[in-house]
Amino acid sequence: MLNKERIICERLKRQKLVEPLRDIHDTEAYEQLFRLLQPVAPVSNSRPGNPPQLVHRTTFDDSLLAGNLRKKHRLVKGRFQAGRIGYVLEDDLSLYATIYRKPIQKVTLLHEEILSMIQLSGGISKDQLKEELPYKAKEITAALKRMQEAFLVYESQVDTDWNTGWFDFRTEWGEIEIQKDTVSLVSDMLLRFFNVIVFATLEQIRSWSQLKLKTIQSALDLLMEHGQIVKITINDLGEGFIQKEDLGLIDEKITPSVFMLDKSDFLVRVYMNELKEMFKEREVLQYLLIDGEFKGAVLGHWRIGPHDIDDVELCLAQEEAEDRKKEIMDVIRQVYSEDTTSILRFNGEGIS
Repeated sequence: MLNKERIICERLKRQKLVEPLRDIHDTEAYEQLFRLLQPVAPVSNSRPGNPPQLVHRTTFDDSLLAGNLRKKHRLVKGRFQAGRIGYVLEDDLSLYATIYRKPIQKVTLLHEEILSMIQLSGGISKDQLKEELPYKAKEITAALKRMQEAFLVYESQVDTDWNTGWFDFRTEWGEIEIQKDTVSLVSDMLLRFFNVIVFATLEQIRSWSQLKLKTIQSALDLLMEHGQIVKITINDLGEGFIQKEDLGLIDEKITPSVFMLDKSDFLVRVYMNELKEMFKEREVLQYLLIDGEFKGAVLGHWRIGPHDIDDVELCLAQEEAEDRKKEIMDVIRQVYSEDTTSILRFNGEGIS
């Protein structure tokens, strides 16, 4: 019988958390995983120009591989999932641009002037726009963001430079047809989502996708009509959806593991609404995935410079928390070194 353990076990495998990619030269395998997890964002609170990363899902520094793919324009920067910055593979841009495009209902003179300058110049930087146009810098920045959400312009981010080029979206990808009926496209996207999440509730799908419930439900109905997914209730997970082909999962031996995941991570985005409730009124730096479930958070106030960790809060029995203290601390220290960051408390208790 399908249960929570089988789903978590399979999810950890498909997310490549317990079986990470090992060959930095195997671009095909990397792109296959990227395709399932996209849109993929840079690590939260990192430099805005950093490439996207599949954190913990490779044994190598995948920022190098992602950066190289970005230089070749295999990865394209855009605004998806309620306007969040993310990257998708160029051959999937049509799918995600159509799903997440937010048309501008009232085009202003500023929008028109920006687009005209970009088209006439064949590409222009934000600093050049600020020099040429009689508008405040924040107005130009806001207009570019809104036009990016509408997929009227795109930002060519090929390295970590802040002063990127802005180009006309239609000139570069004129063959992309933005469709009005997106239900079938959303269903295609959700199949990829189920491939790596295995099982998800309606609220988790909404948390990750940031789409309207009506749109999500229509896409789910279409997938159920085609016999691709089924609705099912799993003890301790609730009512949700799973691909029909995954009903026969049998492996339920979960590999003990601890992963620290930032707020841009695929799994964190799936559980974000629940995590906000679990750790409400706390400042969270990162979340702790313990044995495939979110059972902790690294708390503290983020700063650009060095900053301390106020507490490592765990949703574990006291004995288990103490038994796994070293394991958890070692994972945290991989990112927050002793040279720059003090950990003040562990599960509420002061650290001397």
